Amino acid sequence: YLLCASGDFVKVYSVSTEETLRLMGGHADLVTGIQLNPHNHMQLYSCSLDGTIKLWDFMDGIPIKTFTVGSKLLALYTPASAEDSVFAVIPKKGERDTFQLVSVKLTKGAGQDLEAKELSVVLDGVGASVKHIAFGREGAYVVSVKDVNLQVYFFKRKLLNRFSLSTVKTKGGDNHFSCVVCHPTEDCIATGHADGKIRLWRNFHHRKEYTYSTLHWHHDIVMDLAFSMEGTRLLSGGVESVLVQWHNESSCQKDFLPRLGSPIEYISMSSDGALCCTLHTDNRITIINSNLRFSRSIQGLIKSRDVKTGIVVDPRTKALVLNGEPGHLQFYSLQSDQQLFSLDIVQRQYIHQAGLKQSDLVKVAFSARGTWLATVEESEEVTDPELQLKLWFYHEETQSFQLNTRINTPHDNHITDMCFRDMDELGDDSLILVTTGRDCVFKVWVMVEDTDPEAQQSVSWSCDFVGSYHNYQATNCCFSEDGSLLAVSFEETVTVWDSLTWDLKCTFCHPPGNIRNICFGRLTCSKYLIGATDYGFLCCWNLLTCALEWSAHLNVVVLQPDPLSEHIAAVSWLSKESSLFVFKPNKPRPIYIQRNLCKEKILLAAFVPRDEPEMISSEKYLWLRKSQLFFLTDTQELMTLSTKSLEERLTPSSKQLAVEESLPVTPFSLLLGKHRRQQAQEDIDLGKPVVHNKQEQASPAVKELLHTPAHILPSASFLCTIFINSLLISKENKSAEEVADEVEMESEKAEDDSDVEDVTEMEQEDTSHIELLGETTCKLSKSQEKELRKIRKTDYSWISAF
Repeated sequence: YLLCASGDFVKVYSVSTEETLRLMGGHADLVTGIQLNPHNHMQLYSCSLDGTIKLWDFMDGIPIKTFTVGSKLLALYTPASAEDSVFAVIPKKGERDTFQLVSVKLTKGAGQDLEAKELSVVLDGVGASVKHIAFGREGAYVVSVKDVNLQVYFFKRKLLNRFSLSTVKTKGGDNHFSCVVCHPTEDCIATGHADGKIRLWRNFHHRKEYTYSTLHWHHDIVMDLAFSMEGTRLLSGGVESVLVQWHNESSCQKDFLPRLGSPIEYISMSSDGALCCTLHTDNRITIINSNLRFSRSIQGLIKSRDVKTGIVVDPRTKALVLNGEPGHLQFYSLQSDQQLFSLDIVQRQYIHQAGLKQSDLVKVAFSARGTWLATVEESEEVTDPELQLKLWFYHEETQSFQLNTRINTPHDNHITDMCFRDMDELGDDSLILVTTGRDCVFKVWVMVEDTDPEAQQSVSWSCDFVGSYHNYQATNCCFSEDGSLLAVSFEETVTVWDSLTWDLKCTFCHPPGNIRNICFGRLTCSKYLIGATDYGFLCCWNLLTCALEWSAHLNVVVLQPDPLSEHIAAVSWLSKESSLFVFKPNKPRPIYIQRNLCKEKILLAAFVPRDEPEMISSEKYLWLRKSQLFFLTDTQELMTLSTKSLEERLTPSSKQLAVEESLPVTPFSLLLGKHRRQQAQEDIDLGKPVVHNKQEQASPAVKELLHTPAHILPSASFLCTIFINSLLISKENKSAEEVADEVEMESEKAEDDSDVEDVTEMEQEDTSHIELLGETTCKLSKSQEKELRKIRKTDYSWISAF
């Protein structure tokens, strides 16, 4: 297993399959450190900024103990020499950006939630990173590095030795410490430095007689170091994306594993020494064999320099699609929290050099079914950018996108927006792509038959129409739900065009300020057009009356409609906080408001359709039933809005299932529960009454059978009678509906036996209706009454589906 701290969670990966086996949630803030319990390797300690230390059984994903420290925890250490305590880095009270290493005594008690307030300071003025502190062999001493200073504290002698390097930066030299690690079996300390050097310290028990040797290969900062289990090999990594293995502390004997893709941030060794893993700045974990051979890679969401494409949803896989590596498009699976694949759009080698103008991906759009992908790439030139519009077709045979059409210079200036017409793609005539640009025009692109006999594809794309409005810059575009109308914003004005004839139908304006975002309403609200201005106004126009329906003073930075409902999410940025407003266009009052959603500025948002509508108990979250809303902040953090309370989210999923289902959490019980929910949903959809058998749920025999361990159950012959009797329903407990059904069945049988028998109840019922309506009518014959009763019993509930 590979254990990894990820946001508020701890993830458990399978080393052999790269699969996420468990997602252990329980912390209310960022997890800052994880360490195996040295006395039980099936348990894991984790610490968080929420001020708690948790002890986990990571095999089952269950928290065993929670220790409340009461202070932010920035790093965690669990040396084997400490019996009932751990070490953590916390902020020093009353001083800003000053941290100290403390020993935390873990209280012993019967409960799951315990207080751990007994702290003792070990070192002052330490670094906040976990890489700045290391424990020596057998936990005899602890080493701390910060700036150009190294401290060694010996526990038994209670002696502190300090060593300092020169602060003067010489040509190509910088002595600032970046990381530290201790030899597992010898008194040796390895430190990494900002200038790429590695120093090996010995004889540091004495303040003046210490020595160090130097290893140097890295041309820039050494990001992390790690000794092998036996201490014969030292691993180092940095910005070169190369893992270096040093043998026997010699600069002459070293091996390399190059081209790892991105700078190495952390290095970790497995307990048996057979594997090591590296964590990279692009949010990727690489698993490497002991012979320095690449084994596997786990790729998360890549943090791009700038997400210019926005975040869009792939209709086929429901993956988030956005900028990845330079010139690439990443497809990120929300279910597995891993990258599905990366598509090379620019198809040029990216050179990592500051100030060099290179092409990058700036716009992306999918057709309704995901069979066509449109991308725009442009150079970083401000005045005269080099533009390319590319159309990609998804081939089912190869399961990949292939380039269909490349259009050089589709606009004379930067492309500002792009969208497909969202209609049935069975007819090629219905598929349309629209692009808008700063060259004051929007262009319509359509598919045409390729007449070139040497062409590999039968269709290609070409420009069909060019539109403009008073020589204003075109900024945004979107199609209505049925594809009949196209809205294009030109600075302060929104124009609406007929998508068949390309006639200008009407214009809307709400000065002052340019239009920042526009979108059409959907379903019952399709007659509305929503726009947000950069002067802080949110406007709703009625397309039938061509008038302003309502407006609100709100600084909207993100406007995102839900594709499966009428709801629209608007994110505002005011007073250094982001707030969320959810509304329907036909009502000016929001149905949901979340103030201070986060301190970071939200730049992008996307609704991702759920596989199945979620059962939501809280009324205020009903708008999230069909889709889930995701946000991307300016710090490249991906967040989502949860419909569950904090207590529900912090409760392990296994415990929740046991409570909700009242069944043991086994694969069979989960399958049975899913089948029951599906059957109940089908019954509701067909208009069938859903009957809850309370007696079956409350049966002690059934509970006994399901909850008692198999090895202590009595014989099946003994349980059989009790179990069968518990399922029988006594006649005294018949419901009114069952009694009515029996009476109806008996009367129907009597009708079949004799055609001359009269049913008095029906006549009385008919008479009461006649008196109520105040009308007179002739009496029906017995054969007519019989036919009428048969029609009355016919089930017409199927018509409710229409």
